Amino acid sequence: MKCPFCGQDKDRVVDTRTRKDGKAIRRRRLCLNCGRRFITLEEIEDKTLYVIKVDGRREPYDRKKMKKGIQIACIKRPVSVEQIDEIVEKIESEIESRFVKEIESRRIGELVSTYLRKLDEVAYVRFTSVYRKFEDKEEFLKELEGLK
Repeated sequence: MKCPFCGQDKDRVVDTRTRKDGKAIRRRRLCLNCGRRFITLEEIEDKTLYVIKVDGRREPYDRKKMKKGIQIACIKRPVSVEQIDEIVEKIESEIESRFVKEIESRRIGELVSTYLRKLDEVAYVRFTSVYRKFEDKEEFLKELEGLK
């Protein structure tokens, strides 16, 4: 493994922990050249999940896209990075448990909305207003009324 700081590939594993119910391994490493520590994450890459977009296109699932959407909804809200990571993990586990190879983007949006509603109502409204593309203020106000 190359050190992200100095580029050398001489390192030593300091600590190893399993994550995601044993589906991943997190390793803390020490570069033997510069002495800095860095973390690597090893995951199994065994199946490709495709997302079916609204226009019918299919593209590979990208965890970063979903996480970024959640992060944007949670800007300036009392939501930690750990809570966002937890939501992403739960959604991915829910999708994986169904053993599907394809999922509609609409379904992912519904899952994100469900978890955000439990976590932070403002973040939920922000995400849902973009995801559902409200046509007018009446639809938006109706959704807000449902939060009461």
